Order: sequence, then C-alpha cells, then structure tokens
Amino acid sequence: MNPTPAAGFKARLVSLNKRQRLAFMAALCERLLPNYTLYAQMTGQGEPQGLRVVLDLVWEALLVREARIDFARQAEKLAELEPPSDDDSFGARRAVETVVALSALLDALQGEAEEAPQEVSQVSRNGVQAFIEMTEGSDEDDAERNAERIRQHPLMDVEFDFQLAVLERVEDELGRDDLKSLRRFGRNGGVSNLGLSLD
Repeated sequence: MNPTPAAGFKARLVSLNKRQRLAFMAALCERLLPNYTLYAQMTGQGEPQGLRVVLDLVWEALLVREARIDFARQAEKLAELEPPSDDDSFGARRAVETVVALSALLDALQGEAEEAPQEVSQVSRNGVQAFIEMTEGSDEDDAERNAERIRQHPLMDVEFDFQLAVLERVEDELGRDDLKSLRRFGRNGGVSNLGLSLD
C-alpha cells in the first residue's frame, strides 16, 4: 500500500456528507462485529445481540428517514456492553474496538462528528495491525522492519481494499437498495477484518 492512495482516501472521507459518513461507518462496524461475538463466545462476557440491535437501528435510521430513534439511550446501552476494563486479552481489545467504532457511529448520528469516519477507519486498521503483530511479529524486528511487514501483509491489503470499496459505494447513490447491498457487503460473509469468522 503506497501512501498516495491513503492520503487521497482521507481527503475523500472528509468530503462525505453526513448520510454518506454514517453509511461508511455502519458498513465497517458490520465487519467488526464478529470479533466481539467471538470474544463473547470464548469468554461468556458481553452480549453480541445487544450490539446487533444497535447496529440494526442505525441501518433503520438510514433506510427510513422519518425513523425516530433515541440514539443517546442506545449509546448508554452500548457502554454497558464493553468488556471488563481489567481484561487486557487480545480478544477483549478487539471487542473494545468494536464498541468504540459503534460509539463513534452513534456520536455521528447525534451530531456532526466529522472526524468519526476517520476514527472508525483507523480503529479497524489498528485491529488488523495488532493481529499481524501478534501472529507474525518477532522480538528481533526493529520498528522499521515491523512497519514494513504490516504494510506488505495481505490482511492489510484486504483491509485497505475493503475500506476503499465501501467508500466508493457510499460516494455513489445511496437509495434503499444501495443501502441494503452495502449492509450485505459490510457483513462480508461473516468474516471480520481479522479474517476470522464464527464458523
């Protein structure tokens, strides 16, 4: 991944209107959700259905313009679903990222929050980076070599390609069918940004 598309990508994110920003974040959150669900299945902590409900309400707000949903209340419910603060496991950190991304999305629904899409984009990339470092990092690597490994890793390529594809979709028409298609695309066949699935 060379730096030029990344720079252009950020500028394009900034230029999205509010509805486009919300759709972009919702699609990325769909792809993060399996990480939270896997954490919950492995630890018995958390409530994936609670996150699913929040995200479904976001799509409803996008699809039905006159929908009246109390997203401040949803944000309160979401905060209760975060993994325990004393759990510093890899799975817990990825589950926290999912909650953080959804929180940024709810903030954007309640106000402008123009930086929120960049935040969600970065959260998703950070998770991929952490996964690569955990599975393939070496104590003998210097920072430069480690950064290069992350940049060149296939998972990071997939991550960038996915985010770019979502961006291109939200820059285009966003009618009902387009949103439904984007939602399916975001779910990514149940495979998360880490390449993990519930199967």
